[in-house]
Amino acid sequence: MSFDKKKFISGYATSSGTTNFRNLAINKGVHNSHFKLVEDMYLSSLGMGTYLGNLSSHDDMNLESSIYHSVKEGSINVIDTALNYRSMLSEKSIGRAIRKLIDDEVAHRDELFVCTKNGYFTNDGDFASVDLNEYLRLMYLDKNIINPDDISSSYNIMNPTYISNCIDRSLCNMGLDTIDLVYIHNSFESWFNEVDRPTYLEMLHSVFEVYERYRRSGKIRYYGMATWDCFTAQENSANYLSLNEVIKIANDVGGDDNGFKFIQLPYNSFMTEPYTLLNHKIDEHSQNVSILEAAKHHDIHVFTSIPLFQGKLLSLKIDGEPLVNLPFESTKLLQFVRSTPGILAPLVGQKSMEHTDQNIVISKYPPLTHEEFKHVLGLFESLRKQYN
Repeated sequence: MSFDKKKFISGYATSSGTTNFRNLAINKGVHNSHFKLVEDMYLSSLGMGTYLGNLSSHDDMNLESSIYHSVKEGSINVIDTALNYRSMLSEKSIGRAIRKLIDDEVAHRDELFVCTKNGYFTNDGDFASVDLNEYLRLMYLDKNIINPDDISSSYNIMNPTYISNCIDRSLCNMGLDTIDLVYIHNSFESWFNEVDRPTYLEMLHSVFEVYERYRRSGKIRYYGMATWDCFTAQENSANYLSLNEVIKIANDVGGDDNGFKFIQLPYNSFMTEPYTLLNHKIDEHSQNVSILEAAKHHDIHVFTSIPLFQGKLLSLKIDGEPLVNLPFESTKLLQFVRSTPGILAPLVGQKSMEHTDQNIVISKYPPLTHEEFKHVLGLFESLRKQYN
């Protein structure tokens, strides 16, 4: 892949950069408890997701404006995407937004924590007339980068050469020298029915080897697993994956100083399994704990997806204390997620300025106390029973 390195933005999120972002944000009215200290960085307890949208310049501009505004207001310094989101166009929009933030002296690269994911195959939205299978053949199969056996039925690929290609393409799409966090994307969900468990674990080992190599070269800082239900399935089910198994692989590949520090999973007021389901062990002698508790024990940090369930939860009428004084339904839903013990930040998709303003207002409020959270958890349990 050829590109002009002179156009790339150097740096990555740092302790000093994120501390500066936090201090400036507090001066703008953001509550000081909105930021959490993780790996010696202050990260906002609300992150921006970039999944939904059409392959249009209109959606590009809306996404870029939302990123710019959220960062400028001091509400968000965590930006999450994936290579396949909007067929690479989300990554490209992020790159343009970061460039404008820097050029306008609104933010610096070392203040922003940028995350992406790889594994799912995608075509390029800038060449949308080339369909997925044709793009796959032209770019990968004909060049012997992968072979057909490397592709799952859901178009997930864990071939190490392909994963390397994905990281290079993400760097190019966003115009960055370094990505703060790269996840392997829904890999177990894509493969557990197609290969046996030992084979999958070998595949994951090979992916982590790629990630560690890119860490050593300075192109990524951390890596993780973005998942759907493998960490929240019943312990004896085929689609269950133990966090301990993954940590062992990371230790085998990268030693005690490995870069496996983050996971991502779905969580919202109607999908509370990460907090309520006790399906993981700290060690072989321990009682079961939740995935959030297991992650906390191992110093693995948890981002969560679909806090609004892609808008489906916005129709809920949430009137109980202590949420009643929050101004929007989205604010109430985000407050529940960000206040859950063990969760670093929900990642919320937003493009319109109206939704952006409604979501980021949460940064003005402190998270719930533990007792308040327990009360709200019960409130949502009652609401779930009404809707089931």
